[in-house]
Amino acid sequence: MTLTIRNMVCDRCKRVVREELEKLGLVVDRVDLGEADVAPLPATVTLDQVRETLQANGFDLVEDRKQSLVEHMKVLLINEIQHLKGDRLATENYSTFLERKLGYEYSYLSGLFSASEGQTVEKYSIGLKIEKVKEWLRYDELTLSEIAWRLGYSSVQHLSNQFRQVTGQTPGQFRKAADTPRRTLDSI
Repeated sequence: MTLTIRNMVCDRCKRVVREELEKLGLVVDRVDLGEADVAPLPATVTLDQVRETLQANGFDLVEDRKQSLVEHMKVLLINEIQHLKGDRLATENYSTFLERKLGYEYSYLSGLFSASEGQTVEKYSIGLKIEKVKEWLRYDELTLSEIAWRLGYSSVQHLSNQFRQVTGQTPGQFRKAADTPRRTLDSI
């Protein structure tokens, strides 16, 4: 049985979900971002208990097929943008990538995403990129050119313009302002 779980964004999330499900007495075969494969629930554990345990840790159980598809889109984008997984072909834009991975037309996926999340897939992916840029700027290990290249921006100027639109600051201003907060991925 596969559980679709909202708000899983990192390896720590996977560990917490595994630990919490095992505490409930579930046999966990696999945990990945956005989902966990478990043996059928024992008679002593209900789906409501699983949901409550996940919610107590900042996650949520997704039971609707359409919402599950939205969560899968988010996981694919987080893996590509935040974790630089590299499943997207160099010639693919994100819409083609999502179509290929999920087997649905992008217009359908985009409509589902917008209805569920209150923002477009494009805005969501830009938010993920900007948070990755903030992370790298904080570490001060990469130049803006390297950051732009790693995230697939056409130029440093394009990255800088988008960064300023989203944050109200230039990348240089952000780098100098140590107190500017970053957003968690599950709040994007």
